[in-house]
Amino acid sequence: QVQLMESGGGLVQSGGSLRLSCAASGFTLDHYAVKWFRQAPGKEREGVSCISGTDGTTLYSDFVKGRFIVSRDNAKNTVYLQMNSLEPEDTAVYYCAADPLFCSDYESMYDYWGQGTQVTVSS
Repeated sequence: QVQLMESGGGLVQSGGSLRLSCAASGFTLDHYAVKWFRQAPGKEREGVSCISGTDGTTLYSDFVKGRFIVSRDNAKNTVYLQMNSLEPEDTAVYYCAADPLFCSDYESMYDYWGQGTQVTVSS
């Protein structure tokens, strides 16, 4: 069964850290670009960060730049999102998605999606 599964979400105080994992099963994640999205209550889903499948290039949205780090461990078929200096505004459901080509701006280009993991940051 082909799927992505996020884990690592939870409740953390402002200024704290969490590491999210996006584990693939049923396919090899190596050559896929993997993007993290998030959706806060009442808001549209937005892109957070992406790591390419070719050369490991990383991209970040301005609101997480300098605080979040995306990485991948191909041996574990997993992509990570290290989130530091968390703020209440980071509260959202975080999703990972895989694109066989590159870090696209368009959600429709992503073939596989995880079910999401909740991140809640208290003030």
